[in-house]
Amino acid sequence: MPDTMTFYGQDYGSRILLGTARYESPVLLLEAIETAQPALLTVALRKQIQGGSQAGQSFWSILRSANRPLLPNTAGCNSAKEAVNTALMAREAFETDLIKLEVIGDEANLQPDPFGLLEAAAYLVKRGFKVLPYCTEDLILCRRLLDVGCEVLMPWAAPIGTGQGPRNPKALRELRDRLPDVPLIVDAGLGLPSHACQVMEWGFDGILVNTAVSRAIDPVRMAMAFAGAVQAGRGGFLAGPMPVQEFAVPSTPDIGRPFWDEAHRFMPQEIA
Repeated sequence: MPDTMTFYGQDYGSRILLGTARYESPVLLLEAIETAQPALLTVALRKQIQGGSQAGQSFWSILRSANRPLLPNTAGCNSAKEAVNTALMAREAFETDLIKLEVIGDEANLQPDPFGLLEAAAYLVKRGFKVLPYCTEDLILCRRLLDVGCEVLMPWAAPIGTGQGPRNPKALRELRDRLPDVPLIVDAGLGLPSHACQVMEWGFDGILVNTAVSRAIDPVRMAMAFAGAVQAGRGGFLAGPMPVQEFAVPSTPDIGRPFWDEAHRFMPQEIA
């Protein structure tokens, strides 16, 4: 049976989403995309607009040549109003209802603003958007986002661009356990392929990675490593890991062990 990631009625054969920012060159970006084979490419509309029209047109040409589905985001927005306006422009520019919704509440750690995020999500869902909200691992916030119509959530592992890996593993695992039927994609803060493998082993549906690939010494090799780690972690989750034991358990069973009776037992000198 094919193992696909599904949300908003769409199946994706890949479980990795790849960001497109901060690559040293367009060639490296395209090679990383080809290597990782991501389900979606995330793009920041505001940052491209600020880069100038010519640079923006060049960037869109690169993305079109990659021939991968796009997930525009509202990066850089600090209020619900900003995020909504950016999402409306992104839908017109990219001709997609998908939007990765970001409403930043703290500039120091780029933590989402839960109140603005919920307000913007509710507004956009009512206008036909398929919202993927960038949020924290807070269970109550996640439930409220589901209540307003979000069908997939993107909890962070750590602040954006830090590469720290999961800072609150217990809360992330509890979120996964409490929302077993909700697609959850870990977004932000992953730095190593082992981080991606770990969250996939916990049962998360996918990961989004940008800086860990684009700022690596060899982005293309790192993209390959992350893609492999996602597959390995997903395989480990589906295989069903053994239960963790408090004490050592012998791997060789007692039943069927060869033995000698007293008449044939080995003596030290015989072994020598």
